[in-house]
Amino acid sequence: MLNTPSPDVWPSLAVEAWRDTCATLHLWLQIVGKIRLVQTPWINHSWHVTLYVTSTGLTTSPISHGDRTFQIDFDFIRHRLIIQSNDGRSVSVALEPQTVAAFYARVMKELDALGLHVKIHGKPSEIAEAIPFAQDTVHRAYDPEYANRFWRILLQAHRVFTAFRARFIGKCSPVHVFWGGPDLAVTRFSGRTAPLHPGGIPNLPDWVTREAYSHEVSSAGFWPGGWGVAYPAFYSYAYPAPEGYASAAVKPAEAFYSTELREFILPYDVVRQSTSPDETLLMFLQTTYDAAANLGKWDRRALERDRNE
Repeated sequence: MLNTPSPDVWPSLAVEAWRDTCATLHLWLQIVGKIRLVQTPWINHSWHVTLYVTSTGLTTSPISHGDRTFQIDFDFIRHRLIIQSNDGRSVSVALEPQTVAAFYARVMKELDALGLHVKIHGKPSEIAEAIPFAQDTVHRAYDPEYANRFWRILLQAHRVFTAFRARFIGKCSPVHVFWGGPDLAVTRFSGRTAPLHPGGIPNLPDWVTREAYSHEVSSAGFWPGGWGVAYPAFYSYAYPAPEGYASAAVKPAEAFYSTELREFILPYDVVRQSTSPDETLLMFLQTTYDAAANLGKWDRRALERDRNE
């Protein structure tokens, strides 16, 4: 199935309309992400496990397999999962309604057919009461229209996040998709170490969380909905949160601090419906970072690019 381009650059994404598709797609992303995880050397803060936004969907980027290389791409225009290797061979799996168990079996079978034998931890991460992939016949929904909308939002958010990232010359993550959430994220670092993180994330070893938060951060991202937010939203948080952070004044006016999540939240619809979505989102990213950096006494002169350059 081929989605024709829509003039709606920032499309609507009502959670209730695609809740089941979101849950299924989340698990498919985890399967593909875990393939990258086991085949890639560890990089600080789990940056080796992430997916990346492309002009057609999401990609693992090149993955090593001995002296061979392959990558896996989600195409949300043609609705295919494409596995291709550097010897010119490729296979594809239809993105259509099917159980997680069926998708998992098909992906592993196609990898084996290409001589790319991979074994992953077969249980989802960061999900309470997770069902092993091979046994999950519960999640089976796939609405191509909403999968395409989700990707289009990631595409626009990635563009704005990249502009925001360019303002920082200190250590900063790529703009990438963590499939545990799933969320698109970009993270800035002060350069100082952080206190030991308490951990406690479901089905995620505490040592992974603690390594991810080994240094002070100001992080922002996009969620499609869930994790205590019943709508798609942009978020921003600091770890550790400096004194006064929760009461800091941020923009736009619709942004607020969630005491439950301990993060600033900006509903996606505020951005989508604004006269300038880019400026609205950049305002949120910048003012929440300002709060973290100023209250946390970051060395901003050393970490930031001169905005007049």
